[in-house]
Amino acid sequence: MVIDKPAYVELIDYLTSNLDVFRHGTASEQSSNKIIEDLVEQEIGNQIIILCTQHDELETNHRSIIVREVDGIVYDIQQVLGVFWGQKATDEQKEFLEEFVGLIKNVFDTAIANLLD
Repeated sequence: MVIDKPAYVELIDYLTSNLDVFRHGTASEQSSNKIIEDLVEQEIGNQIIILCTQHDELETNHRSIIVREVDGIVYDIQQVLGVFWGQKATDEQKEFLEEFVGLIKNVFDTAIANLLD
């Protein structure tokens, strides 16, 4: 649905090109007790719930595809952010991840719109 689309590949490239956001986080900047892994999983979960709520006309098999792809997306993000995966997040990192996951939702929105046309 999305992981094989150019827009998704571009998003992973965007994440890779913004690793400085994660490299430069310091303990004094940490304001969250959440680690990056938890933030990614929480944000993706929230956005997928919103996605499915907004597109209640999706068939069960499409929802299953979305869930499988989300697993792959979390894996891809983990591969890119591997060395940072267990560190506590700074506000800047949290903001970046929220924006990034929002962009992933946009890719899903586009794929669903094309699917339903």
